[in-house]
Amino acid sequence: MTGLTERSLTAYCRTFVITLTCFLFAGPLSAQPDGKALFDANCKQCHTVTEQKMIGPGLQGIGQRRDMEWLIPWVKNSQAMIKAGDEYGAALAAEYNNLVMPAIALSDEEIVAIFDFVKEEEARAAAAQAAAPVAQAGEAAEEKGGPWTLLTVFLVLLVLAAILNRVKKGLENALLAKEGKKIPESLPAGKATKRWIRGNKKLIAIMVLLLFAWGSYKGWYALAAIGIHQDYAPEQPIKFSHKLHAGQDKIDCQYCHSGASKGKTAGIPSVSQCMNCHNYIQEGPVYGKEEIAKIYAALDFDPATGEYGDNPSPVQWVRVHNLPDLAYFNHAQHVNVAKIECQTCHGPVEEMDVLKQFSALTMGWCIDCHRKTEVDMAGNGYYDGFHQKLQEMHGPDAKFTVEDIGGTECIRCHY
Repeated sequence: MTGLTERSLTAYCRTFVITLTCFLFAGPLSAQPDGKALFDANCKQCHTVTEQKMIGPGLQGIGQRRDMEWLIPWVKNSQAMIKAGDEYGAALAAEYNNLVMPAIALSDEEIVAIFDFVKEEEARAAAAQAAAPVAQAGEAAEEKGGPWTLLTVFLVLLVLAAILNRVKKGLENALLAKEGKKIPESLPAGKATKRWIRGNKKLIAIMVLLLFAWGSYKGWYALAAIGIHQDYAPEQPIKFSHKLHAGQDKIDCQYCHSGASKGKTAGIPSVSQCMNCHNYIQEGPVYGKEEIAKIYAALDFDPATGEYGDNPSPVQWVRVHNLPDLAYFNHAQHVNVAKIECQTCHGPVEEMDVLKQFSALTMGWCIDCHRKTEVDMAGNGYYDGFHQKLQEMHGPDAKFTVEDIGGTECIRCHY
């Protein structure tokens, strides 16, 4: 009986250990697919989770148009379904110029996870739309509590002060009448003002000094701000969202501004460069077809036929960043040699729907950067011989800022 009990206990312990091991490792192995990550990796280039069309149709409401029995094989191999005679698939392909949707090697569970993510985004968008009226009401309430409210309060207090002053004088006169004393005659407004001024010369002098100090302070900074256009964000003839292109779509800055690594100016891309993408993407997620149509108009391009006309017209872009003529700045020097990121001077462009001037771009701002920024000379071909000489003079571990190598000399930027 004892041996049987020991064998049973051993078997029980073995089973417990195996079960516990499976439980501990089953979580990561059986984790549910991440629908958002799968969508970003496989679908985002051609589809949106809204009803806006890109290269392919928007996926909003896809669950009402097609069931999963159709969607799973379609995602895996749409061309096979079209060749097999699927009428809906053939009509969909014809609507989008018969562009081939590549076969995607995903499991059924991963495809289901993608469309579950699309449904979640639909629900989130619907909830945000329902909450919009409430938010707008809150914004309206905040606007009511702005400067007009303060002005109203000030006027009310002024009226109350005048009323209380009249009541005070009335009570004083009543007290004088009760005591049988003569009530003083009311002076005209002009004489009363002169009497008040003569009796409060020190107070008036202090007020004048304070007003002069405040005016000098405001005037100084008003004059110092001349020519500084920080936060300047002009409206452009074509609405272009850097947040969408550089942020969401991860387009490198130099794909459009190729001059930044080659010369003085970064350059503005021509609208023909926009056609590298917008020859196919004819409707955007924010403005629909309206802004992209302006690109076509500038090129005299007909998206229906894919043909160009003979009457193109330039786009009158509004310049955002503008240094005075007396200052010289070279983009290539900073991009290629200094390896400075665009965001260092232009700010988080990838978060801007409307581009604005992020930095002050004043002489003091540039000099401050040159005084603080350490020059990375090691392995930089531009500084090979110069770096070796500096190491011989100051030691192999010496560090140098831009100021140390002449970066604050006037002739660097003014000549």
